[in-house]
Amino acid sequence: MAINLQKGQRQNINAPKFTVGLGWDTNNSTTGSSFDLDASVFILGENKKLISDEYFVFFNNLVSPQGEVTHSGDNLTGNGDGDDEQIHIDLSKIHPQATEICIVITIYDAEARRQNFGQVRNSYIRIFDNNNNEILKYELEEDFSVETAVEFGRVYKRNDEWKFEAVGMGMKGGLEDFLKKYN
Repeated sequence: MAINLQKGQRQNINAPKFTVGLGWDTNNSTTGSSFDLDASVFILGENKKLISDEYFVFFNNLVSPQGEVTHSGDNLTGNGDGDDEQIHIDLSKIHPQATEICIVITIYDAEARRQNFGQVRNSYIRIFDNNNNEILKYELEEDFSVETAVEFGRVYKRNDEWKFEAVGMGMKGGLEDFLKKYN
């Protein structure tokens, strides 16, 4: 049975291979543009920086160098039930310097389209194992009225154990701000 986390809560991840499912719905936009939300992953070392540029996994770089993180590809609409995008993680292949895997969702071209996470609802992140058993779920309930990017959660290593933390931190500025933060 899955554990439902609240912001700031942590949970051990005992499965060496698992999938991170991300989902969302958008409100009817008055901006005249459709929404395109994008999942990105930053594989970080102890210094909280990318190990190298190849460890930034997103719609233009779907696989990390050792194949420890694989992105399912860009869902341009978010329509339908279930996960909109998925990230497959294999901790047995993780780079030895990796201590953290940050999972971020951004709104593509948010400023030009006049969109923000206040117009997004039913956002969640969930982790399930290879048998499709849900390990945990975090539903993002905060109201982000101006933010165009949200760090949903992070998988991190502490005392040789991998854990998940429900972060739920919004940022105005988009993917570029996360790149500056982690590069």
